[in-house]
Amino acid sequence: MNQKKVLVTGIAGFIGSNLADRLIAAGHKVIGIDNLSYGLKEQIAPEAEFHKLDIRSKDIYPVFEGVDTVFHMAAKNCLSDCQRDPVDTADINVVGTVNVLEAAKRANVRKIIYAESSDVYSGLKTFPTTEEKMQPETFYADSKAAGHFFAQSYVKYHKMNIAGLRYFNVYGPRQDWRRTDRPIVSEFIIQLLRGEKPILYGEGERSKDYIYVDNINDFHLLAMENSFTNGQVYNLGSGIATSFKELLDATQKLLGTKVEPELRPSLSFGVERTEADISKARALGWKPKTSLEEGLKKSVDYIKKYVIPKL
Repeated sequence: MNQKKVLVTGIAGFIGSNLADRLIAAGHKVIGIDNLSYGLKEQIAPEAEFHKLDIRSKDIYPVFEGVDTVFHMAAKNCLSDCQRDPVDTADINVVGTVNVLEAAKRANVRKIIYAESSDVYSGLKTFPTTEEKMQPETFYADSKAAGHFFAQSYVKYHKMNIAGLRYFNVYGPRQDWRRTDRPIVSEFIIQLLRGEKPILYGEGERSKDYIYVDNINDFHLLAMENSFTNGQVYNLGSGIATSFKELLDATQKLLGTKVEPELRPSLSFGVERTEADISKARALGWKPKTSLEEGLKKSVDYIKKYVIPKL
């Protein structure tokens, strides 16, 4: 593979930092942008060229010069924070995304791959979903849907090579456990390691599609090289729905614990079941390789070493 100059926005975050490591291992020169409002500087690979900049600023434009591929991962993504402050959500996720697209256009970047979200399906009641349907139901989902439409307009009017990736529930090392609402994989592991009662809403029957971060990065590298992804949108998940109770049981089995959960009333928002239709991504030769059990083990190892000592 020829070395490429690759720019990653949100390089200090969960997916961005893992992606940068993968790109560097593949022999590419990586440049990172992050304002460190959510990400951690220590998560940035020392081999990466880092610029502390905000994606909403025109100061990012010179950084795009000579770049072959842009991965746009930077976003405000805690759902409760987004609901509380829709103006900031739109500013970061919509204005920031358009500014990244404009910077890439001006620099004649060959390819842009950007993060959407399965939350654009949050108003739908039936799953699996195909990428043709969107029905956002939260301010976060609205911002991601708006980013999608702007990206499609850059494809239409500027003939740019852009691919949108709708992640389902990505988990793994460096997942942001400091968020107002912790992602459920990290939450269960942290609660059990600290001897706390895990919390289950309803009977724990609500189901989500969980995908390990390495599997996502497999598709990132594929999309970078595959011209068939230009102008397209892909669902990225495992294609398997796992209930909260099944996730808790799998985590308890891995840790050797048997803690009775605290039951709370069912959540009044969100979809009861998400299960990604990943047939379009599979058609390119991609498939999830890391099982839930294997991914949970890697997550536990990371949280034991890097998170629990900080709590």
